[in-house]
Amino acid sequence: MNLVDILKEKKYHLIDVREEMELEIDGSIPEAAHIPLGEIEDRKQEIVNLAGPKIFFCRSGNRSGKAMEYFKAEGLTEVYNGGAYADLQATLDEINS
Repeated sequence: MNLVDILKEKKYHLIDVREEMELEIDGSIPEAAHIPLGEIEDRKQEIVNLAGPKIFFCRSGNRSGKAMEYFKAEGLTEVYNGGAYADLQATLDEINS
């Protein structure tokens, strides 16, 4: 299943792995959990316990890709790189319009 199809189903968890200052400057997606990449390991169980697809995103897609790969290595299958915040927000806006 591709990312757009998952977003259209509206049964997912968005996880923003940017730093706090990035959210203050660039904005955020209200429904997204904020878990900076540096906290991923410490908050692993919180993420593992989420039912359904988990979509990570950041400023460019690099850190979210690292988060996705970390959880894949931990055995999770429903983890996705949502890419850049601005692109994901645009996609969500298009789906919800």
